[in-house]
Amino acid sequence: MGIIEFLFGKKPKIHFDKSGSVRHDLKPEQWQAWKDRFAKNPDFNWKNHTGKVGKGKRN
Repeated sequence: MGIIEFLFGKKPKIHFDKSGSVRHDLKPEQWQAWKDRFAKNPDFNWKNHTGKVGKGKRN
């Protein structure tokens, strides 16, 4: 890691091209792992979110 990366951070893996579209430098495996994390793990599923009410106190 160089001093520039230390001071200003790494180059983002997601950026905009000249036409304004989003481009990414992520591998397809990384995208699939991200999708699987949210789809297969109930702890990360937003549909199971209880808000301020705890898991055991839901009606």
